Amino acid sequence: MAAKKNGSNNHKEVIPNDPIKRIAEFRFNFDLKNVFIIVFVILFLFFAYQSISSGLKQALPQKSLTQVVQDIKAGKIKKVDVIDNKVIVTYKDNSLALTYKEPSEGFIQVLKDSGIDPNKVNITIEDTQGSSGLINFLSNIIPTILMVAFFIFLFRQAKGAQDSVFSFGQSRAKRFNKDMPKITFSNVAGVNEAKKELEEVVDFLKHPDKYKKLGARTPKGVLLVGPSGCGKTLLAKAVAGEANVPFFSIAGSEFMEMLVGIGAARVRDLFSVAKKSAPSIIFIDEVDAIGRARSVGVMPSHDEREQTLNQILVEMDGFAPSEQVVVIAATNRGDLLDTALLRPGRFDRRIMVDYPDAEGRKEIIKIHAKGKPFSEDVDWEKIAKRTVGFSGADLENMLNEAAIHAARNAKDKITMDDIEEAATKVKLGPEKKRLQSDTDKKLTAYHEAGHAIVSHFLLHTDPVHRISIVSRGMALGYTLIPPAKDKLHETKTHLLEEISVMMGGRAAEELVFDETTTGAANDFDQATQIAKSMVIEYGMSELGPINFGPTMDITEWGKSYYEQNPVSQEMQGKIDQEIKKIITKCYDTAVKTLKEKQDLLNKVAEALLQKESLDAEEFEKIVGTKKKLDALAKNS
Repeated sequence: MAAKKNGSNNHKEVIPNDPIKRIAEFRFNFDLKNVFIIVFVILFLFFAYQSISSGLKQALPQKSLTQVVQDIKAGKIKKVDVIDNKVIVTYKDNSLALTYKEPSEGFIQVLKDSGIDPNKVNITIEDTQGSSGLINFLSNIIPTILMVAFFIFLFRQAKGAQDSVFSFGQSRAKRFNKDMPKITFSNVAGVNEAKKELEEVVDFLKHPDKYKKLGARTPKGVLLVGPSGCGKTLLAKAVAGEANVPFFSIAGSEFMEMLVGIGAARVRDLFSVAKKSAPSIIFIDEVDAIGRARSVGVMPSHDEREQTLNQILVEMDGFAPSEQVVVIAATNRGDLLDTALLRPGRFDRRIMVDYPDAEGRKEIIKIHAKGKPFSEDVDWEKIAKRTVGFSGADLENMLNEAAIHAARNAKDKITMDDIEEAATKVKLGPEKKRLQSDTDKKLTAYHEAGHAIVSHFLLHTDPVHRISIVSRGMALGYTLIPPAKDKLHETKTHLLEEISVMMGGRAAEELVFDETTTGAANDFDQATQIAKSMVIEYGMSELGPINFGPTMDITEWGKSYYEQNPVSQEMQGKIDQEIKKIITKCYDTAVKTLKEKQDLLNKVAEALLQKESLDAEEFEKIVGTKKKLDALAKNS
């Protein structure tokens, strides 16, 4: 699967390309936010001051007006502040007191009636009656407004500037309109069968009347199932581009929210918008996030994910089914989906999108090679055969890494060596120049040479492509033995020889050094997994054609696990013995092969110590051409 990049992020809004305009808009939004914060802080401080000062005044000790007048006569008071009907007196010992008078009765007149000359008293009079009403009104209403504005600001920050407080139930799907840069079937390669199925869906959307005349019903749903990176999302975009209809894209996890009922509400909103734009396409990526099988008695009936799934079922095939709205869903775990979701009338078609074969890889590479300069030594046929098991995403990444590698080395064109390095990097990771002692290098060289020699001299294994003692990822060295061709079946003979190749590293260590190391831990893990599958799944042991493996994936309270077949302790012991028997037999095969070819083992190890890496041609110059015999051809 492959496609040429269109350079579009496909957001809901179009971002201006003019950098000055973008900077101006950013500064405007930034300044507007700052102004709001500054105004909020100033008003908050003002009303806090008003509240505190009012509280302090209310907390002053109160005295009667008569007592205050007597204290003035006695000369105890230093200053008098008259604010409306409040009289705050300051004594000569700096203590404060509060008294009240009638608003209609002036304090000056009270002093005159008491025989006190007002001019001899330090009096300050402040009349706030004209503005007190407005201040009181603002004091009551503005804090409420600020609080509401503050919570709106928090919601917008939490949910994004495009959303509002009341938009929880709205769909988060991105809409791709007709004027967006299109991806068509010409941008897709390596999945011809899937393209053919989807071309019919496009024809349904373009010419619905042609099918209605014959009584045909438009497919309501198409489920794309396959490994990651094989192009499921790209196929959905190609359908939208070819059909030239509105395309709504959303991930399964985007329906879920912490609030109950939000998932179902978003499903309703999504289908409502899609129906208004019909004919249209809804694409749900990673649909297994909401479409997992419902288990009776395990999952609560009020579970949010189950309610969301029920709403999707109703929208796709309820009393009011969607007309001319095609739902395309993608997942790499089709075995987990609910049966009600998969039945005809909802997802009518189930399309497998698998890893591309040799011809598919060649077409994908050609698409991604456009716009890149390559040297004349690049052999696309050889690259396609070299990349067995690569997905479309892997191939795109490989060519991108090759271009980066060539640019880093100041080359004008991408060479075959750049592509080889990129392919190895994609699968194993970048090179790591670790500090190793001579003993460590020698151990690694013999370990990798052991893998290569065993693989070369067993008849049903693939040719060695590359050997290296340069560290990549967690490995100190590696031996690349990619499949020579795409395989649909595995034979028992080939699996046994694969295990023997994995045992070759440990066998070489014991044969040469009479010692064992920890370097074969990953080899043992892979060999045990293959042997275990042979016994419990493939029926390739003396226990017979019986499956002892996991049968069902159960989800309970958000956790998934496999339910094992009921196997007795006695039978489990026999299974363990069969696994051990297989691995021991393969180890003996590896030891026998290395003993017979020990002189070649030494030569390959010495070459690795000198050059660090050997390609297929250099390796075969030492050990000769590989003799290969296909097990099925021999038996036929």
